[in-house]
Amino acid sequence: MSEGTLYDKVWERHKVADLPNGQDQLFIGLHLVHEVTSPQAFGMLRERDMEVAFPDRTVATTDHIVPTTSEGRERPLADERAEEMLTHLERNTEDAGIRFFGLDDDRQGIAHVVGPELGFVQPGMTVVCGDSHTSTHGAFGAIGMGIGTSQIRDVFATGSISADKKAVRRVEITGELGDGVGAKDVILHVIRELGVDGGVGHVYEYGGEAIRSLDMEGRLAVCNMSIEGGARAGYINPDETTYEYLEGRGFAPEGEAFEERKEYWESIRSDEDAEYDDVVEVDADGLAPQVSWGTNPEQVVGVDEPVPEPAETRDPEAAETAQAHTEVTPGETMAEHEVDVAFLGTCTNGRVADFREAARVLAGRAVDDDVRALAVPGSGTVKRTLEAEGIHRVFKDAGFQWREAGCSMCLAMNDDALEGDEVCASSSNRNYVGRQGSTEGRTHLMSPAMVAAAAVEGAVTDVREFDTADEVGSGSGSPVADAEVDG
Repeated sequence: MSEGTLYDKVWERHKVADLPNGQDQLFIGLHLVHEVTSPQAFGMLRERDMEVAFPDRTVATTDHIVPTTSEGRERPLADERAEEMLTHLERNTEDAGIRFFGLDDDRQGIAHVVGPELGFVQPGMTVVCGDSHTSTHGAFGAIGMGIGTSQIRDVFATGSISADKKAVRRVEITGELGDGVGAKDVILHVIRELGVDGGVGHVYEYGGEAIRSLDMEGRLAVCNMSIEGGARAGYINPDETTYEYLEGRGFAPEGEAFEERKEYWESIRSDEDAEYDDVVEVDADGLAPQVSWGTNPEQVVGVDEPVPEPAETRDPEAAETAQAHTEVTPGETMAEHEVDVAFLGTCTNGRVADFREAARVLAGRAVDDDVRALAVPGSGTVKRTLEAEGIHRVFKDAGFQWREAGCSMCLAMNDDALEGDEVCASSSNRNYVGRQGSTEGRTHLMSPAMVAAAAVEGAVTDVREFDTADEVGSGSGSPVADAEVDG
């Protein structure tokens, strides 16, 4: 088994006991809660006449079911089921004394965007949420894990879960990223190389030149999609990039306390002589922008590469079925593959840097007449920052719909959904059949910049062929300044 890795150190520091079933009881430092997976867990507590053990370590927001239009947010919500879930969350968090970022709070948004940007997530933490993309928080050198309803109950009741420790795979990503290539391309390439089942039984520790070059928002995108690669979690060792991002955020330590915590954060980094259960190297040098051609996140090619013949893939039968669904042709590239919808947002790519990247492509251009384009910030903080910088005008002038924060078309639990057999250029994380609301719809995963390029051209396009603006917006908004509230 691994030894001396960040995962080992964090696990041991949070291990409470050896359980009779062979699992460990693991203390949880931060519990993120949303409206879809928590009502049953709160109900289980009430049945046992129990209270939330650590409300101060619990943060709630509403994201999955909330409408992203201003008029759609009028209460009661038009969708009765959505209104019921939101009402339950409002009542449950008030009764338990849990901090809640609801629709009346301008910091509301996707849990995996809100937690990091407000400073709740810090290196060395164990973080859980009833959502698989809790792996996102590993970007800070935390261990983020998605949990089910019974485990949500356990965290509410005891502040801990029962869990199996996993093997640690070091994923060394070498090479220098070229223009038009970013974090989303890196993680799609990793999943393509290792497979959607490649990480089963493992957590991924990402490192190497390409990872070190990423800012925090890029690192969050990489760790976010660890789950798409089959890993239980993914993380990156904290460094100065991490600390610079955290300093000054509303719920992060301040002053001397921050410096003291920084010493601890340094201590939990993986040792130079750490032992891993497995080490793989993925070359990102010369990597092209990546685009998914199929119906799972490993069915990916560079935009300038031909779509493979089914026989050339890990699962020829699945590839053949996927190609029939997406109507792509082996031997042809994804370039010029027509799209009907462009979607920018989600817990993968709904942060300030993602919108800045897309805006550099959109500046001075217009969305194709046949494309429906949605820009959905990951949180109210992201939205306000972009509006302060004037970047929202770039999207609106280009023809994007500028929305309120939420999960939106990522999983289509509100009105934001594909219709019929629409084809979507999406910055989201999953492209399974029906994921975006229509079983006939087709989803092609790509970076924010590639989504913007596809929106303009009405087809998948190599963003490297675009002349992009050096700067966009005219304001001086700051996500850090916006986060300095109620700390």
